[in-house]
Amino acid sequence: MEEKENTTLPPKYDPQAVEKGRYKFWLEGKYFEATGDLDKEPFSIVIPPPNVTGRLHLGHAWDTTMQDTISRMKRMQGYDVLWLPGMDHAGIATQAKVEARLKEDGTNRYELGREKFLEKAWDWKEEYADFIRSQWEKLGLGLDYSRERFTLDEGLSDAVKEVFVSLYEKGLIYRGEYIINWDPETKTALSDIEVIYKEVTGNFYHLKYPIKDSNETIEIATTRPETMLGDTAVAVHPKDERYSHLVGKTIVLPITGREIKIVADDYVDREFGSGAVKITPAHDPNDFEIGNRHNLERILVMNEDGTMNENAGKYKGMDRFECRKQIVQDLEDMGVLFKIEEHIHQVGHSERSGAVVEPYLSTQWFVKMQPLADAALDMQNTEERINFVPKRFEQTYFNWMENIRDWCISRQLWWGHRIPAWYHKETKELYVGKEAPLDIENWEQDEDVLDTWFSSALWPFSTMGWPDEESEDLKRYFPTDVLITGYDIIFFWVARMIFQSKEFTGKRPFKDVLLHGLIRDEQGRKFSKSLGNGVDPMDVIDKYGADSLRYFLLTGSSPGQDMRFYWEKVESTWNFANKIWNASRFSLMNMEGFTYEDIDLSGELSLADKWILTRLNETIEQVTKNTNKYEFGEAGRHLHNFIWDELCDWYIEMAKLPLYGEDEAAKKTTRSVLAYVLDHTMRLLHPYMPFITEEIWQKLPHQGDSITIAKWPEVRQDFHDEKAAEEMKRLVSIIKSVRNIRAEVDTPMSKQIKLLIKGSDQQVVDELETNRGYIERFCNPSELTIATDLEAPEKAMTAVVTGAEIFLPLEGLIDFDKEIARLQKELDKWSKEVERVQKKLQNQGFVSKAPQAVVDEEKKKEQDYLDKRAKVKARLNELNG
Repeated sequence: MEEKENTTLPPKYDPQAVEKGRYKFWLEGKYFEATGDLDKEPFSIVIPPPNVTGRLHLGHAWDTTMQDTISRMKRMQGYDVLWLPGMDHAGIATQAKVEARLKEDGTNRYELGREKFLEKAWDWKEEYADFIRSQWEKLGLGLDYSRERFTLDEGLSDAVKEVFVSLYEKGLIYRGEYIINWDPETKTALSDIEVIYKEVTGNFYHLKYPIKDSNETIEIATTRPETMLGDTAVAVHPKDERYSHLVGKTIVLPITGREIKIVADDYVDREFGSGAVKITPAHDPNDFEIGNRHNLERILVMNEDGTMNENAGKYKGMDRFECRKQIVQDLEDMGVLFKIEEHIHQVGHSERSGAVVEPYLSTQWFVKMQPLADAALDMQNTEERINFVPKRFEQTYFNWMENIRDWCISRQLWWGHRIPAWYHKETKELYVGKEAPLDIENWEQDEDVLDTWFSSALWPFSTMGWPDEESEDLKRYFPTDVLITGYDIIFFWVARMIFQSKEFTGKRPFKDVLLHGLIRDEQGRKFSKSLGNGVDPMDVIDKYGADSLRYFLLTGSSPGQDMRFYWEKVESTWNFANKIWNASRFSLMNMEGFTYEDIDLSGELSLADKWILTRLNETIEQVTKNTNKYEFGEAGRHLHNFIWDELCDWYIEMAKLPLYGEDEAAKKTTRSVLAYVLDHTMRLLHPYMPFITEEIWQKLPHQGDSITIAKWPEVRQDFHDEKAAEEMKRLVSIIKSVRNIRAEVDTPMSKQIKLLIKGSDQQVVDELETNRGYIERFCNPSELTIATDLEAPEKAMTAVVTGAEIFLPLEGLIDFDKEIARLQKELDKWSKEVERVQKKLQNQGFVSKAPQAVVDEEKKKEQDYLDKRAKVKARLNELNG
């Protein structure tokens, strides 16, 4: 008979076939769009916007799957859910990618000019935004595309201008000449947290500077001898008696011949090195501060690209590292450099380009951070506090905010939010405003753009329509409920969203922040191109399906912990999905013609029915509780145990008795329970595995158009039966014990055996008699006796469970002669092993010379072999009577 397409599943689970077209169905149904329904409580999440620099990686897949899981559950619980998507323009990173493409085409941004370059950057953005959306689709993310945002779109640009101008007018944004982190490759400033410190083997170069009109010299040491060309002083500690007679005297700076002063400053560490340090205010942040205290000149000796400038004299035009080699040679020839000492130190590298960062004197825009940080920290002592998950990351946040430095926000790029500041062409007057000056022809706009994090710090509220205070979305969905992101960007992004939100809305940006770790390879290493260990999430989906990848990512670690990626574990989640598919297919084949209206749970429920409904209740409670706490791994464990062990391995097997029987009432009740339990199980699993659950749910007797908007399961107290759960537990223990004994004596299930069960009291006996059919079905006895007054047979295998003893007479169960011969062989084997290991342990040479761990291992073996020999002996004694 031909199976009906609308009520049956194909024989084989094929994730590609199941997932194909399903996302389009969801989007066309507008199931992911926030409705604004005032009868529903709002729930909102904003996506951490991925950079439009490339395709998404496993970290993105993990992060967004957690958000999708929460938002799907909340939608089913009846909330008006907004999960807002969007992308980040990622200034430095995207500009570097576009410039690399231009280089391949034989041109560069300067040849194109700013306007044409920005057109190319927008083309790049559109190309990669399409890639990202296609990946979101493959992952099955329930995003509200009607509200998608981009950090450079018009609304967000308005928000950025509003914030910049407001902070400037409050005196919290200023322009100043400071030492900043400079990336010579991308030719832009970097904030402190865009610098990665790596341990590098370098050198300490020990120099002797001659003191004018004297035979004396003063010793200094440096790791960057090329910067000596910008020295404007040597500093010593004011209480250092060795140098007190030199303070105020002059040094003749080698190579340049410039005269520089010896100054006294408390910053100098008398105990370190010679106790004297060279001061280069234009190339070192600490020297910059010393220079300010002593009114020292700031001499910049490098260009923006890391080459030496005109202040470097004969080294002009040389790369900074080439200059270092040459200047070291020249100083050696002059006798000034007297020692080179190898030195391992931390060197800053650009997070984006990898170039060695240069501390560099530059005029930049800064945010004065202390007042903003203090207000954000104070908020943690109010009802508006943010709940960090795990809690320990709150301290990380505190540490950074309490020691915060002013934030350099200007970047020497073209791709980004142009700074809303103009300079008068003649008077050089500065104007800052949301709109350009009216007489624009007399003004020039600042060339720089803002740090990418400046705009993404506004993301939770700028995406909702701020600064328009009347925005309906802002009033309804802000603050958001949870932010889910990696712990590695607490400083970059999380902290900045908090202080900007507090400053501009007076509110926290989110109630909870869930911080997850990093995904690493099987060996615990970071994924990297150099190691060639990268895994593309789309490749995983192509092989095993999105549901398998999602379930693996969700259940692979606990909050805040790193996760390791294993192909074998993804395969095991595919096996789980396959198990669900096969169980559902069997159930559907036994429900042909059965409708939602036919579901009737008022009939007489069997023990298995009562038990599975009770276990469903418990699973609903655990999955809901743990998902709400972001303990996805725990929720997944409960789901897996319930579905695999209890629903598939026990209930469905037990349901076959009435389903294949003649009792029509029992058959209908079983179908009803099966339909009800599968429906609710699919709903529970849906946020974790959306594709397969929608596919199965559509075939089940159901109400509604999509599982995405089906009601989240709730505990039904009328289905909770502790007594049935206890009885089932006993029944399962009996069946498992019989199966274990059969396995132990190598007796297949097909062979009938004699089975005696002694109940501890009449109630247990009555209960087992009521469920006799299950024992007969799963134990296959030739004869089954259940009573309270049974005597143990003389030769029998036994087992004890709560409330009952089990006896399987050996006669008929095994061939005595064969079993005795087999056991005798086993006894000989373990006796030889005991003899061998004891001989070894009696050898004093071995015991005294071998490592303790090896000796301990041999002792463990001895105990193991003795135990095994004793058990075999006991069995032989039983059989020999």
